[in-house]
Amino acid sequence: MERLNALEWRTALSLASVVGLRMFGLFLLLPVFALAARDLPGATPLLIGLALGVYGIGQALCQVPLGWLSDRIGRKPAITLGLLAFALGSVVAAQADSIHGIILGRALQGAGAVAGAGLALAADLTRPDQRGKVMGLIGVSIGGAFLLALVLGPPLFALGGLAGLFGLMTGLALGSLFLLWTVVPPAPRLQAAPGPRGALRLVLADPALRAMQIAVFVLHAALTASFVGLPLLLLDDIGLAVGEHWKLYLPVLLASALAMGALLSRGGARAPLRLILAVVPVLGAALALFALAGRDLWLLGAVAFVFFTAFNLLEASLPTLTSRLAPAELRGTALGAYSTAQFLGAFAGGVLGGWALGEFGRDGMFVLMALVVLASWPLLARLNGPAAAVEEGA
Repeated sequence: MERLNALEWRTALSLASVVGLRMFGLFLLLPVFALAARDLPGATPLLIGLALGVYGIGQALCQVPLGWLSDRIGRKPAITLGLLAFALGSVVAAQADSIHGIILGRALQGAGAVAGAGLALAADLTRPDQRGKVMGLIGVSIGGAFLLALVLGPPLFALGGLAGLFGLMTGLALGSLFLLWTVVPPAPRLQAAPGPRGALRLVLADPALRAMQIAVFVLHAALTASFVGLPLLLLDDIGLAVGEHWKLYLPVLLASALAMGALLSRGGARAPLRLILAVVPVLGAALALFALAGRDLWLLGAVAFVFFTAFNLLEASLPTLTSRLAPAELRGTALGAYSTAQFLGAFAGGVLGGWALGEFGRDGMFVLMALVVLASWPLLARLNGPAAAVEEGA
C-alpha cells in the first residue's frame, strides 16, 4: 500500500496549517457573535443574522472568480489576494462602531474565497491516488479549528471583545499568508486557461463535474440542517445544557476523524467514486436514525459518530474526484464552482431545515433531509463510466 511521499506530507501539513489558522479565526465568532452584536448601535435580529450570513454570500459569489484567477495567474498569487481581502475585512470589522460596519467587514472577509484555489493547489502537488488522504488531512485541520474555536472563543471575547476577535483574525490571516509563501511547496506551472466565461461554461456543461456540485450542495445542506435539529435534541430530549454540548461533539468528532483516516488509508482514497457510492446511503440512514435516537445519549452518540464519519469521508472524497475529473488548466475554476455549490448548500440547508422543523417537527426534518441525501445517489451512480475511467488511469 503506497503512502504519502515527502512532498505530499509537506503539502498536506503546510496547507492544513494555512487553512486551519484562517478557519480558526473565522470560527471564533460562532459561540459569541449573536450575543455580543445585540449591544452594537443599529443592531436588529435581521441585521445580526445578515452580519453572519453575508460572509457565506461573499464566498459563494467569489469562489469561481478566484478559482479561475488561480488557473490564470497561479494558485499562490490568487490565494494571496483572497487572504489579503479576508485580512482587510477583519480590520474593517475591528474598527467598526456599528452593526453596519461589521456587515461591511464580513462581506469583505467573504470576498477572500480561497477554498477552490486551495483545493486546486493541493491537487496540483499530489498524486491522484494519494489526493484523498491530503484532502482528508486538510479537512481534519478545519474540524480541529472548529472545536478549538468553540472552546477558546468565549474567553478570548472576554479579554478583547469583538474588536479583539477581529484583530486576532487579521493576525491569523497574515500568518496564513506567511506560511503560504515560506512553507507550502511551489506549485507547478499551468497551461494557459480559457477566459472566465469560457472556463465557467466548460465546467458547468460537464455532467460529471455538475454531479459533484450537486453532491456537495446536498452534503452541506444536510450538515447545516442537522445542526438545526441536533441542538434541540440534545437540550430537549437528552437534557444537556447548551454549554455542555461539546461533551458529545468533541469525542464524536475526534473518533470520526480517526475512522475517516483509517478508511482512507486502507484504499478509499484510491477509488473515491466507489467510496462515495458506499457512503451516501450511510449518511442518509444516519440522518433518519437521528429521528429514532430519542432520549438515549449513547445511541445518539453512536448515530452521530456514523453521521460525522460519513460526512468526513464525503468531504474528502468529493473534491478528490472533482480534481481528477477536471482538466488541469480548469482545475481552479472547477473547484471554485464546487466550493460555490458547497456554500450555497449550507445556506439552503439552513432555510430548508428551519422550514421543515416548523412544518414537520424535528424528527420529520431529519427524515426529509435523509430522503434528500438518498435522492442524490442515482445521480452519482451514473458517473460509473467517466469516473471509473479516471480512477483506472490514476
